[in-house]
Amino acid sequence: MPADSCSVQGGIPRQKVHLGTPARMSRRLSSQLQRKFPEDLYCEKHLELVQLFCVDDQILLCGQCFHSQEHENHSVCGVQEAAGVYRKLFQEILNTLKEKLEVAKSILADEQERMVMIQGEEQDFKEMIESEYRIRFRLMVEEMNFQSLQDCVFNPKLREDHLNQVLAFATELKGQSQETLQRLNDLGKENMNKLKESEGRLSGHICSLQKMTVELEKKCGKYTLMVLQNAGSSLIRSESLLLQCLEQAQITDLSLCQVTGMSRMLKVLQRAVTLDPKTANPFLVLSEDLRSMHLRNVQQDVPRSPERFVFSATVLGVESFTSGRHYWEVDVEKATKWQLGVSEDSASRHGDLPTASGNKALLMGSLMGTNYTFWAFPPLKRVSLRGEQMHKVGVFLDCESGHISFYDVANRSLIYNFSSLTFQGALRPIFSLCIPSGVTNSDSLSICLPPVSSCDVTVSPQSSLA
Repeated sequence: MPADSCSVQGGIPRQKVHLGTPARMSRRLSSQLQRKFPEDLYCEKHLELVQLFCVDDQILLCGQCFHSQEHENHSVCGVQEAAGVYRKLFQEILNTLKEKLEVAKSILADEQERMVMIQGEEQDFKEMIESEYRIRFRLMVEEMNFQSLQDCVFNPKLREDHLNQVLAFATELKGQSQETLQRLNDLGKENMNKLKESEGRLSGHICSLQKMTVELEKKCGKYTLMVLQNAGSSLIRSESLLLQCLEQAQITDLSLCQVTGMSRMLKVLQRAVTLDPKTANPFLVLSEDLRSMHLRNVQQDVPRSPERFVFSATVLGVESFTSGRHYWEVDVEKATKWQLGVSEDSASRHGDLPTASGNKALLMGSLMGTNYTFWAFPPLKRVSLRGEQMHKVGVFLDCESGHISFYDVANRSLIYNFSSLTFQGALRPIFSLCIPSGVTNSDSLSICLPPVSSCDVTVSPQSSLA
């Protein structure tokens, strides 16, 4: 466009003009006219009132500019019509910008909350890993002592070999623990960096949205001609902001830092747990040997019992534990939602959800598609996500230390554990399914029998956590 063509004081865009005396006089006159008539703008070149708007060039035109060759084939309309269209368009964009601003603020708050949460999760997983390796060392020592007693080993040479074996295993366990904790630390730092980057990105986007919102609010409230000032630029910048995608940072689940391996001593401690029919919810059908349970869609006619669970498809084990270490395994392959753990014998049978009194310790599994999500209580929180079918879950209880571990038996890895829990009175195994809600549900659980012989244990640091 020639430097001297249809430049408008306050128009869009402002074109470069000659700096000669006539041009300066023209600008002064136009400025004086504008101050006198704030709703009127005058063409600096022709000193005529601008009454038209060129849609192609996004500038205001006077009559002479309109008839020039420069705008001969352009789309032109009256300023009132153009201002009305742009004011309506800006108002729609403004509403959308405000909605996106609220969404961006919400996502930012979520990211900041996640930053706090993952720090707590990392500390929880660190304590879980450390407590698991402590319990494994104690179990290994018991396993070695168990083997020594079976072989009736009492001479000094073999006792020295036995001690060296314990020390070697302790060193190996310490190395495994440090390696797992380092993986956890690295993953925690990686997640935190991603969240901080996301926080900075969202903060910058929110700032831009706020500035654009203020700009459009001013435009929508101004005089007719002022709405059209820099209209094209405002549209481009606002559309660019609206096209930017808002999403949370993709972080890695800390549960991927799995503690692998299981103590062979668990098989020695495995108990033949059976189900107590007096506690079974009427929706549960127990097998004759009291080792499996499945759901039916209608309640059974069962004898009344104060011990029976009323609102949840739950049953307790017959066995009651007040001391020692115990282990049992449950086949969960045919269940989509289940709960396993321990419950105080005196716990209420009339609640559907765990109470806050700490009388239960539960692991809850939920299969959605091909992904397994695990929740733990207390407190109720998601603890793990795995993209594979579960077959057997092992439950280990150490009454003295208040330690409970849950294992993926097939993969020989820890799912979750509790440490330093306190209970009042005897503990019993607890098993739950999800009561059907109008649809057919054939979920079932089965308690696995312990090995025929648990005494043929060969001990070595390498084999004990195989």
